[in-house]
Amino acid sequence: MTMAKTEDYSSLNLENQLCFPLYAASRLMIKAYQPHLSKLDLTYPQYLVLLVLWEEDYLTVSQISHALILESNTLTPLLKRLEEKDILKRTRDKGDERKVFVTLTSHGKALKKEAVCIPTAIMKNVDVLSLDEIKALYYHLGKLINHLK
Repeated sequence: MTMAKTEDYSSLNLENQLCFPLYAASRLMIKAYQPHLSKLDLTYPQYLVLLVLWEEDYLTVSQISHALILESNTLTPLLKRLEEKDILKRTRDKGDERKVFVTLTSHGKALKKEAVCIPTAIMKNVDVLSLDEIKALYYHLGKLINHLK
């Protein structure tokens, strides 16, 4: 009598999925940002757009899309809502109507002063990691992101 070979499904165990801790950590980090961002009437994706523009104002939608690894059809509604809140302004290039430039309004620039304390507050949530561990995590996540792009 021969025994049927049993399939090994252990690769499907949640504990063996790299995607799960990344997903859970992402959700929990975004949740940690929420109380700070709600004071500024911003969502986390809107905050990411502002981080890009606070670093360098007057960018194209394509440049912001590239920086945030977002498709333009995801980014456009975010930009529209930020424009409705008078945080940024979108302007079509007169020479090439397909190109849209995004720039901060005075309100958008002023939000930077209110948001400057957020990274320090968030770092208190990750104080279980040393600075070297945080740098290593950032490095390895960056490596993974670049590979997956």
